[in-house]
Amino acid sequence: MRSADVLTQVTTPLMGSAYPVGPYRFARREYLNITYRTDPEAMRAVVPEPLEVGEPLVRFEVIRMPDTTGLGDYTESGQVLRVSLDGQPADYIHCMYLDNAPAIAVGREASAYPKKLGSPKLYTDSDTMVGTLDYGTLRVATATMGYKHHSLDHAEAHAEITAPTYMLKIVPGYDGTPRICELIRAEITEIEILGAWSGPARLQLFEHAMAPLADLPVRQIVSASHVLTNLTLPTPKPVHDYLTQ
Repeated sequence: MRSADVLTQVTTPLMGSAYPVGPYRFARREYLNITYRTDPEAMRAVVPEPLEVGEPLVRFEVIRMPDTTGLGDYTESGQVLRVSLDGQPADYIHCMYLDNAPAIAVGREASAYPKKLGSPKLYTDSDTMVGTLDYGTLRVATATMGYKHHSLDHAEAHAEITAPTYMLKIVPGYDGTPRICELIRAEITEIEILGAWSGPARLQLFEHAMAPLADLPVRQIVSASHVLTNLTLPTPKPVHDYLTQ
């Protein structure tokens, strides 16, 4: 293979790459979101500058993605922290756990999503929406919400899903020091809300050394939503380079 041909490749392995070229369109992407208040100091300890913490709000989410172009069928779960930058409200993605190898690879390589292998589930149990996250054989989180108790305004659901999102992109060099260390911004703009509901909710987080969601403990449930969408993930852009600023 010539050098010019190498430069046309997306990722390795060269024969049967880890993921195809995007953009990635999600059909009937389903969210269970539970927003809760946590300890301010615990949250400040994990939010990187220049992002700022005001009210210490965390969104635990479980996302079912049954039809994703190029990536297939998978489920994802994690924590999103309410932050601001230059006075503008935004979200910071703290951690994500999912059960799909191509989605993990493309999320980390082509973007900055903090993805790890996990076993999340989203399903309906009688009159209850249930979201769970297992890491290995152990339960890390269990979320429950009353099934479609109240209709949620689609504009409110749209605002929740499309808030500006920040992530850390860290790629080490061969000597172990950062080769890339950036704050990345993304914002979903191409979205269709198919349905949105709210209801009573509860969330349990369990201590785990390698999936430490419980380090941001649940102090008070603030809101819960169940949202069904079609959307396309945006191309992320760097906004802060820690190596030069």
